[in-house]
Amino acid sequence: MQHAIPRQQAQRHGRGSREFPVDYWLLVPVLLLVALGVVMVGSASIAVAESHGMASAHYLVRHLMYLSLGIFLAVGARAIPLKLLEQYSQPMYPLAILALVLVFVPGLGHTVNGSARWISLGILNFQVVEAVKVMFIIYMAGYLVRKADRIRKVFLDTLKPLALAGVLTALLLLQPDMGSAAVITTVTGGMVWLAGAAWRHIALLGMLGLPVFGFAAMEPYRLRRIVSFLDPWQDPFDSGFQLTQALIAVGRGEVFGVGLGASIQKLFYLPEAHTDFIFAVLAEEFGLMGVFFVLALFMLLVSRIMAIGARAHREERPFAGNLAFGIGLWLGLQALVSIGVNLGVLPTKGLTLPLISSGGSSVLMTFLALGIVFRIRYELDRNAAMTIKSRVGPRKMKL
Repeated sequence: MQHAIPRQQAQRHGRGSREFPVDYWLLVPVLLLVALGVVMVGSASIAVAESHGMASAHYLVRHLMYLSLGIFLAVGARAIPLKLLEQYSQPMYPLAILALVLVFVPGLGHTVNGSARWISLGILNFQVVEAVKVMFIIYMAGYLVRKADRIRKVFLDTLKPLALAGVLTALLLLQPDMGSAAVITTVTGGMVWLAGAAWRHIALLGMLGLPVFGFAAMEPYRLRRIVSFLDPWQDPFDSGFQLTQALIAVGRGEVFGVGLGASIQKLFYLPEAHTDFIFAVLAEEFGLMGVFFVLALFMLLVSRIMAIGARAHREERPFAGNLAFGIGLWLGLQALVSIGVNLGVLPTKGLTLPLISSGGSSVLMTFLALGIVFRIRYELDRNAAMTIKSRVGPRKMKL
């Protein structure tokens, strides 16, 4: 009888590993955010589509198409062993550099509103920085494993990943894309800190990095954004237009919102209503309760990813842990910045809201990253089942 419980646990774990168990604390917030995104893209994009002479459901259909491709990528990523990702983690950095350079190649790069952030792939334009985020996180996860002991003691080994992120930042500022540059740099710093780097090294690097971003912010158009952010009502029809319209949308929502589809601001007042400023439309239609609901879903999603990363480290799988930490930091930070911009607490940046905004490149790479997280969870469960089997097996033999 004393061996019955372990044997039952082993059988249950073994059966679960064959059936590919799903972490519902991870899956449910993803599904709810995706469903909410479908509803909001459909609601926010009707006027935009009709203004361009398209069918009212044009952007919704396109969003659903990208979601389908994203699910395919997620399933594919879940099938890739982490050992293979770790093996090829080092080439990810030069590939990220190459991807950012491709946007400047004539005939391949595609410019929109003065920004060279896309490459033309025939049937679609792909924003390469979304893939760069995933590639650099994979590279960093491998680097932090290779330098696990030195990163805690040697300043140069702490400096190197920030310097590598600085190269990516320089290329992004040429596009220009300061929002993504800030996200990549911050995620890198967070991964280094979670890997155990000394506080004094992190603080010193932060002080060294601030002048770089300060200098970049002195560009005239970026400076206008910062000034308009501080007081958008000073120039509500030019530099402060996006933010004032977003704040009007948020204010109209009050506590319970004006109702699904009843937003006024999405009707040609709020630019990028279905992409960068979709959260403002959501706040208008669902009110403060909708805002709290979305924030809670993102908190649950990110905390679950970070918990998976912590579990991986406890079970001595540092690459998996670093990878989960990087993905969790990226999704959490990008959601935070996007929501902050919509609520007027951060300067305007062109960042989509993960899983909710319309945007093919973002949707595809977010699903790819989530597929990797599901793979991490699967391998942790599989290893736990194998460990229990190895412990129960000898006892069974003794019986």
